[in-house]
Amino acid sequence: MLTMEQIYHIRHERNLKGKSLRSIEKETGHRIETIKKYTQMQDFNIGKREIHTRHGKLEPFKETIDQWLKDDLKVKPKQRHTAQRVHDRLKELYKDKFDVSDRAVRLYVAKKRKELASGTEGHIPLDHAPGEAQADFGECQFIERGTIYDGYYINLSFPHSNGGYLQLFKAQNQECLLEGLKNIFEHIGGVPLEIWFDNMSTAIDAIKEDGKRDINKGFLRFMMHHGFFSNFCNPNSGNEKGHVENKVGYHRRNFLVPVPEFNDIAEFNRKLLELCDRDMERSHYKKGMLISELFMKDKEALLPLPKVPFEVCRLEKAKADNYGKVKFDNGIYSSSPDMANKQVWVKAGASTVEVMDDQYHTIIVHPRLYGNQKESMKWEPYLELMAKRPTALKYTGFFKQLPSTLQDYFSKCDYEGKKAGLKILLKMLQRSGLETSARAFEETLKKGLSDVDSIWAYYCRMTMKELDSGSMEVPSWLPEVKEFKTDASVYDKLLKGGGGSWKQ
Repeated sequence: MLTMEQIYHIRHERNLKGKSLRSIEKETGHRIETIKKYTQMQDFNIGKREIHTRHGKLEPFKETIDQWLKDDLKVKPKQRHTAQRVHDRLKELYKDKFDVSDRAVRLYVAKKRKELASGTEGHIPLDHAPGEAQADFGECQFIERGTIYDGYYINLSFPHSNGGYLQLFKAQNQECLLEGLKNIFEHIGGVPLEIWFDNMSTAIDAIKEDGKRDINKGFLRFMMHHGFFSNFCNPNSGNEKGHVENKVGYHRRNFLVPVPEFNDIAEFNRKLLELCDRDMERSHYKKGMLISELFMKDKEALLPLPKVPFEVCRLEKAKADNYGKVKFDNGIYSSSPDMANKQVWVKAGASTVEVMDDQYHTIIVHPRLYGNQKESMKWEPYLELMAKRPTALKYTGFFKQLPSTLQDYFSKCDYEGKKAGLKILLKMLQRSGLETSARAFEETLKKGLSDVDSIWAYYCRMTMKELDSGSMEVPSWLPEVKEFKTDASVYDKLLKGGGGSWKQ
């Protein structure tokens, strides 16, 4: 099996430079069947992907040829124009007006393809092509659910149109970078053919003496899955992607001032994409057209989205400690008491950390820890064990996290009462958060009721939506019946606190 770097090289030579399978075979020593396999691969989630290429033209006909070759960039190599097909199409289109030899067409097509292929590797063109993009991170602060974060936002700009998008994250790790790019790709309905980056550590492992980059395998897989090619700026040459450098400041001033405050960062990021769409309804600073109109040219040049969505994540193996807790990056995440001292899988995305057993079955999902957060504890898997050993409840961290009313409730319960209470609490937590569950206990206790059936009934009344019976028409011949209102409060004096397991 070839390495990611070897696969990328084959695809680069075949799909971008348009080299023949035979010439790649001679250069690399790999069999043609192997070369075909990797140039046609489409899914790189754990191993596949596809790619694209080509360009050309002849005096009055060169513009037509060039357009065909540019359009070829969006299709697979087998469905791109050969020089002979270009010649045949020109004859079909222009008939007697086209009087050019096939040899002249072949020479021009070969020259143009070589010119365009070599132009993709070294320098930023003065006139940016539609569909070309630049990416970079900026820094900002934001407030989520009352907590302030020193965050980052990935910017993707399109120099041809001056359009751009941003996505907000709590870090600038690889998962955040790829999640942000994927969100933008899906929003605009395509993928830029070429993206410029600086030498960010989330994409580059090392810069060699000859200037070539060792691209990180996770980033390389994302690139090949989506089909775009990356250009990396020379060290200390941020001006090579000056457009996105300016866009970083523009986005901060226009979308992140004052400091944004929200409850859900994913929802806020969706709003940011919509704001960026509306921001394009203004004139280009130089071209005298609406940015949104110019951006349509960018969109026409985009590659199609991959058929198989890419799952942005990092998968690592870890060992749980005596309490079933797992260390990942700088944080500690709970799993289950059943996983104590066992191997588990940790799957980390930009905003979540999923702990799985060795068969990849999900145990629990945590919000990913950033900033000063050091530990995430999800008690649901532990409550079942606590219900079997209720006397240990008072000495757990979970007990200390409970509101004082619940602490008082469990302290007054006998052995069986604790077991029943913990089981009903677990049932609630599997449906909603601790705050809602605690409120059900508190409100029921205020009414002098402590049995678990009453607590569960109150919880259901709190959380279940009322059924709308709607209106119903009745025949006009039915006699009118006066409305009768009931008053259930008259039965309150009959209610008595149940559940002998709880002491007043």
